[in-house]
Amino acid sequence: MPSRISAELAQLARLARDGGLDLSQVSLRVKADLLLSTPQPPAEDIAAFSELATALIPSIDETTATILARKLAGWRHAPDAVLQALRARGGEVLAALLRHGAALPPVELEEIAAHGEGPTVAALAERADLPAAASLMLAGRNERALDLALIANPAPLPRATLDLLLARARSDAGYGPGLLARRDLSESDLIPLFLQAGPERRLAMLDSLAAIEALGPTERRPSPDGETFEGWLLTAGQDPDGIFGVIANHLGAGQALTEAMAQDRSRDLTALAMIAAGISIEDATRLLIRLADETAHSVERIFALVALMRSVNRAVAYRLIMQVAGESAQPATRRSQLQRTMDPSGTPVRPGAAKPDSRSVLDEVRRTLRGKREQG
Repeated sequence: MPSRISAELAQLARLARDGGLDLSQVSLRVKADLLLSTPQPPAEDIAAFSELATALIPSIDETTATILARKLAGWRHAPDAVLQALRARGGEVLAALLRHGAALPPVELEEIAAHGEGPTVAALAERADLPAAASLMLAGRNERALDLALIANPAPLPRATLDLLLARARSDAGYGPGLLARRDLSESDLIPLFLQAGPERRLAMLDSLAAIEALGPTERRPSPDGETFEGWLLTAGQDPDGIFGVIANHLGAGQALTEAMAQDRSRDLTALAMIAAGISIEDATRLLIRLADETAHSVERIFALVALMRSVNRAVAYRLIMQVAGESAQPATRRSQLQRTMDPSGTPVRPGAAKPDSRSVLDEVRRTLRGKREQG
């Protein structure tokens, strides 16, 4: 006895013979709906549908093919031959398959990433099972819409893909919120977005940089002397844009840091750069005010910059500005030190604990006593 679905197909065939139905457009959708509504469709019904679908898919209109692709993409009983026929349509039909979870081998996803166009690659960028190689290929296209789709995609971002996106985030603020919202990225990964981060995130980034600095100190350049800094103040007053290049040059950085400081209207980066250069907070504040820009005329912003400068030490500030600007921090230069044979602090074989600086010890004692007197 024929099944209900087989009977429905027979009825559709009669209507088509009588001229009352366009079989190619309707029968596939009806048959698909009938099969999808059946928990365990009979094998003969799936085979009949596969034969019908593979014959008609090349000639049906785009709308019908797209609807069919959307319905069959995640159906576990979908015949492979039908999915192959839909994939061959490309365009919106293939995009519907990709967007609704059709199982495709990684090599095919990579092929689409390399050679796909329009809606196809846009749908691919949204897939949660996006392979790392396909992710890098999509990022390599340097298309903003694809970049933002990758950022919103919960699939892990490969390191190479993340580096490309962070580099573009330096000049496009639209990338920052999505990257900062990702939970799979560590604070150290997101340091280049420091200027866009909130207060708590900034503190975590500074802690991360401090830990990195402890493992491998960066080279400390000499601080500008008083006469040099007075020249900086004069430049800031007469040529505000020129002072950014002066500071960057002193730090051994290039045009990237110069441009980043000029573009950062909050002046956070300039304040951090001066701390990295060894300028005192008081002198740095003088220079920031000398710029005579919007920030210089805001008491609230100046106080915020002072608080920022107090929250970071020189080495961490240097690492931070270099990452924000996309430049490389220079490693520390190791200097040899003579260890005398009879030095009481150790031996040539196993050095002992260094002797404490008496002045620093006395200073610490004085601070402790002063604090107790004020409390008492």
